[in-house]
Amino acid sequence: MTRHDPDIMNLLASRPSLHMDAQDGLIFEGVPLQTIASQMGTPCWVMGAGTLRRRTRNLRKAFTERGLGMSIHYALKANDHLATLAVLRQEGCGADIVSGGELRRACQAGIHPGDIVFSGVGKTDAELNLALQEDIGQINVESAEELRRLSRLATAAGAVARVALRVNPHVDADTHDKISTGRLGDKFGIDWAEAPALYREGCALPGLEMIGLATHIGSQILTAAPFRAAYARIAEMVIGLRQEGLPVHAVDCGGGLGIRYRDELAPPPSILAGAIAETLGSLDLRLAIEPGRWIAAPAGVLLTSVIGLKAQREGISDFAIVDAAMNDLARPSLYDSWHGMIPLAPDLAYAETAPLSVVGPVCESSDVFARDRALPPLRPDDRIAILDTGAYGAVMSSTYNARPRAAQVMVENGAWEVITPRQRLESLWADDSIPEWLGAG
Repeated sequence: MTRHDPDIMNLLASRPSLHMDAQDGLIFEGVPLQTIASQMGTPCWVMGAGTLRRRTRNLRKAFTERGLGMSIHYALKANDHLATLAVLRQEGCGADIVSGGELRRACQAGIHPGDIVFSGVGKTDAELNLALQEDIGQINVESAEELRRLSRLATAAGAVARVALRVNPHVDADTHDKISTGRLGDKFGIDWAEAPALYREGCALPGLEMIGLATHIGSQILTAAPFRAAYARIAEMVIGLRQEGLPVHAVDCGGGLGIRYRDELAPPPSILAGAIAETLGSLDLRLAIEPGRWIAAPAGVLLTSVIGLKAQREGISDFAIVDAAMNDLARPSLYDSWHGMIPLAPDLAYAETAPLSVVGPVCESSDVFARDRALPPLRPDDRIAILDTGAYGAVMSSTYNARPRAAQVMVENGAWEVITPRQRLESLWADDSIPEWLGAG
C-alpha cells in the first residue's frame, strides 16, 4: 500500500502546540522558533512544558473516565532531562527507571523513591543495593536468577524489597521488531509458563515482599488488540495465583501506546484505559502504567539549519545537507523512522514542494533524516523543525565525529529558557589522558 506523506498544513493541524504565524514563522507554545535558533544556533532541541502537561492530564483523564485509579510512572529512558522530570513530577508522575543512573536522576528531580519502579533485564548488585538503600516503591524482576540474587542482597542489608515479576505474555505487539518486548524469544520478562512457579518461590524467599505482576509488550503500539491480549493473560495469572492463596495486590501494565509520526491513526489513551478496564478493572488491584514516548515525543522538536544543497542527476532527489546529524537524532538511522519536517520561515510554508533528501554531515551513509521528502525549495541557512523528537532524541545523542551535544531549551506560555547549554568542544577531550610512554609532544 502506498503511503502518502502529510503536507505542512496537515502536520500543523495534528499538532496543537505548533502554528505558523504570517510574520514570525513557526511558533511553539507561543515562542517563535526563529528567535531560539537565532540566539542559540543550531542544532538545538526545544521541549514544550505545556505539551508535557497537557498530554499527561489527557492520559490521566482517560483512566478517570473509566473509573480506574492509575499510577503513572514516566519512563525516564524516553527523555531524562531534569527539567522534563520536574514538569512531570508537578503533574503527579512517578518514574520508571532501568539503571542506577536513572534512579539517581529521578531522585535528583525530586521524585519520591516510593514512586519509582525499577525495570530492566540487567540490574547489577550495586544497582539493586542502591534501590534497597533508597527504599524504592517496586522492583520489576525479570529472571529467576535476579529474584534469588535480590533475596540475598535484601537479607544481607536487613531490607525488604517490594517485587513484581515481569511476565512475558507471548504477545506480538505488531510494531517494529527492535521495539517489541513481549514475544517468545525476546530478552525481556519471565516466560509465561515459568512465572507461576517463580512467584510461589518468591513468596517463600526472605527479604522479598511479592506484590504482583508487571508486563510491557513493546512500543509504538497503535491498536487495542495487543494490549487486551496481554492484559487478559495477566488477569488469568492473577486469578490463578490468588486461588493458590498467594498475595497479588498490583499489576504494572507497562507502556507502549503509539503516537502519530507520519500518517498513523494514533490511538487515543482511551483505548489503553479500555483494555485495562475490561481485563483487570474488576480484580481489585493497584494499577500502574509506564508511558514515555506518548507523553514526551510530541513535546519536542529539533531545530536544524541547511548547510548547503547538492544537486543529483535527473531522476534522483537533490540533497539538502543540514547541521543536525545521526549523532543528534539516531532514530532514523536505527529504525528507518519517519519524522515530520516544517521550515521555520513563513514564506516556505506555502511554497510549492518537490522531492528532496535531507541528510546530515556525519561520515556514515545512514546519516539520513528523509529520502524523497516533499519539501519547499530550501536555501542555505534556512531552518527546519524536525518534529516529535521529545522522546528518544537528545537522550540517545552522542558525540560521534567529535560533534558536541546540542543545546536544549524549554518553552511554555510564550517564555523560553536554556536548560542545557551547547557542549563546549574542549570538553570532548577534557578527560582524555596520554600514557607517559607516548610522550607529551
